[in-house]
Amino acid sequence: MKAPKIILLLFFFYVATFGIKAQQNLDHAIWDQLLVTNVSDTGNVNYKGFIKNSDQLSKYFKYLSVNTPKKNWSKEETLAYWINVYNAYTVKLIMDNYPIKSIKDIKDPWGKAFFKINGKPYSLNTVEHKILRKLNDPRIHFAINCASYSCPTLWNRAYTANNINKALETQTKKFINDPSKNRITEEDAKISKIFSWFRKDFKINEKGVYDFINQYAVVKIDAQRKKGYKNYNWSLNE
Repeated sequence: MKAPKIILLLFFFYVATFGIKAQQNLDHAIWDQLLVTNVSDTGNVNYKGFIKNSDQLSKYFKYLSVNTPKKNWSKEETLAYWINVYNAYTVKLIMDNYPIKSIKDIKDPWGKAFFKINGKPYSLNTVEHKILRKLNDPRIHFAINCASYSCPTLWNRAYTANNINKALETQTKKFINDPSKNRITEEDAKISKIFSWFRKDFKINEKGVYDFINQYAVVKIDAQRKKGYKNYNWSLNE
């Protein structure tokens, strides 16, 4: 009988000292249903529909506020939580200022701390730069949406711990091969300014932006090809 007690003591010591990565499996069903109802497969958003369903969105925000990430959460759960936060509150920002032609019509849309989670004020910049980017997964740039046509499309499903990796791969590949976001041909390449703004995020293991793009691009970009950036369309993704 001594051996099992020793094993249990060692187990509790390990948990107390190092912790265990928890798979919380949060329920993002409310947000998922709002997305299915109000966002097309191509990413066009029905903001009037979101406004009609604002009570459901408020319920989701309350749920997020009482289920904040813990240090022992898995990376997948944490990524899903904060990507959903960013996207849901971007929609809320547009709703609060609707009708507008562009998110840039709003004063300081990304820097303004216009929402709280568990009593703590947040801005979209805080979520993106202080939290998501520090999780060291450049694919997040193709999941968060800035309510504009040149941004990666808003996926019409909620991210979860179970679907996050597959979804990030799909969204990244979709964005890179979308000619409205990146035009890559045999002659030249005009890529999204996202790859300029966040260049450092795509430098992995001494490889650069074009190496990252080529992991997903149907047409590869070689060193000799003429390169540039596409103009960014900030029109509302309505």
